[in-house]
Amino acid sequence: MINNNPLIIKFIYSLIVLNVISLIIEYYKGIHDNYSEFFQLFEMFSVSIFTIEYLLRLWTSDLNNKFKGNFIVKRMKFASSTLGLIDLIAILPFYLPFIFPFDLRIIRILRTLRLLRIFKLNRYSKSLKTISGVLKETKDELIMTVFVAFILLVLSSTLMYYIENDVQPENFASIGHAFWWAVATLTTVGYGDVYPLTALGKILSAIIAIVGIGFIALPTGIISSAFIEKLRHDKHKKGKQFIICPNCQIEINKDNR
Repeated sequence: MINNNPLIIKFIYSLIVLNVISLIIEYYKGIHDNYSEFFQLFEMFSVSIFTIEYLLRLWTSDLNNKFKGNFIVKRMKFASSTLGLIDLIAILPFYLPFIFPFDLRIIRILRTLRLLRIFKLNRYSKSLKTISGVLKETKDELIMTVFVAFILLVLSSTLMYYIENDVQPENFASIGHAFWWAVATLTTVGYGDVYPLTALGKILSAIIAIVGIGFIALPTGIISSAFIEKLRHDKHKKGKQFIICPNCQIEINKDNR
């Protein structure tokens, strides 16, 4: 399979990075006007490679034991999987204008969607796989912190609206307007475009800012501790020899067979 060939992995990895760089450079008008033909040829070459890769992955997905069912079901499961959809989105913006007569603005949006090709790196980069695994493992804890943060934002923006509305009706016209202040304060960004003028509002703002310092560190601590644990686990595995069971695809320690 493609993932087992290091040369192909390096080639596609490099091609994805070059595509992202090309997309950024292409938006410089002078460079685009002088090298538009080169960008078009490079895009055609990249799409050809990504299309071949997608078709090969789709065709050989029935060999992947992660998907259950017959060869048709396995291919459908791959096509609807996260990585399968990323592979499809990576090539779709190139083909859609040939099928549907889009407006020029829509075509520009489709061209911008090429930036999503960067997510293909998740399949080839061990570092990105590690980060992705850590986020999956800490999903419940992170969801809990996001939920608590949302409650804090609603409470603080509601209180600030009632405190500052009479003094600053333009900046705190509604709870929704105060929500922007709450986000900037709780995340300790503090843009300074909206801030309280009353004494009670300043006290509340100070409390929210202090709470924000501790609260923002909470998900950081969760992710960093899980990341360190993951690295420790991977280093521990490197010291042992594993074989893959051909039936269940589970790693088995050769020393404990």
